[in-house]
Amino acid sequence: MNQSNHPFAGVYAASVTPLHADFSPDHESLPELLKFLQQRGCHGVLLFGTTGEGPSFSPQERLALLQTALDQRSHLPGLRILFGAGTPSLDETIFLCRSAFDMGVDGVVVLPPYYFRKVAEDGLFEWFSLVLQRAVPTDGAFLGYHIPPVTGVPLSLDLLSRLKDAFPRSFAGIKDSSGDAQHASQLGARFGADLLVFNGSDKLFSLALEAGAAGCITAMANLCSPTLRQLWQAYQAGQQEPTLQEKLNTCRAVMDNYAPFPRFVKALLAARHGFPVWQVCPPLQPISSEPLAQALAEWDAACGA
Repeated sequence: MNQSNHPFAGVYAASVTPLHADFSPDHESLPELLKFLQQRGCHGVLLFGTTGEGPSFSPQERLALLQTALDQRSHLPGLRILFGAGTPSLDETIFLCRSAFDMGVDGVVVLPPYYFRKVAEDGLFEWFSLVLQRAVPTDGAFLGYHIPPVTGVPLSLDLLSRLKDAFPRSFAGIKDSSGDAQHASQLGARFGADLLVFNGSDKLFSLALEAGAAGCITAMANLCSPTLRQLWQAYQAGQQEPTLQEKLNTCRAVMDNYAPFPRFVKALLAARHGFPVWQVCPPLQPISSEPLAQALAEWDAACGA
């Protein structure tokens, strides 16, 4: 059942998107952020996921910053780059996925079409099938993004099974950000090593690894990747590390108090790791000074640097 030997296995940061004061992507800061994440234990990054404020940006903005990231790979050997390509538009999602693969991305992570929430599974299967047929090469890696608390559109086990049967090579797996322990266990029981599963909920990381997950893609990996990497490596060695999971739980509890995550992560990266004070894109707003001071104190007490 274990997926740890898969080439994509490991710890990924759902990276923030550096932004200037005018909300435009900060291309100059991205290389240093990628270097920082790799040096602290990340096997890869996901650009333009939820923490990266992906749906807030145009296709052109997303692809331009992706190109900046891909240009850095020669300086960051081994760092894998995933790209958040989901939109409610079928045509736009196809364009983003095809463009990303043409540029040389390692894989795409795609939300379901989230505008219409009460849709039939057959409709979702058709939508994902068209994206896979028209935009994903046979050897490309496509990950569905299961985050029903945000999208309102779950990816059921039966839907995943249908997609895997129809596209056994290109439909690689799922990013599971449901926060549902039962679902994390069911994924492992249903698919074993046949479907790559990346945990998106830090509090469930150990459980997901026990169920056979390949690794994680989380917001907290921007800040806690050393702990996530230690826990991942322990499981590869057949060891359980409850104290590491407890630390992740404590840190995640602090983050949860200051959601949405992009503004919290950007504030912590600036205050504790010397990065610029990056803007967040409206409708998100930065944490004001008094809550930020409290957040920093809580984080330092719970998690350290």
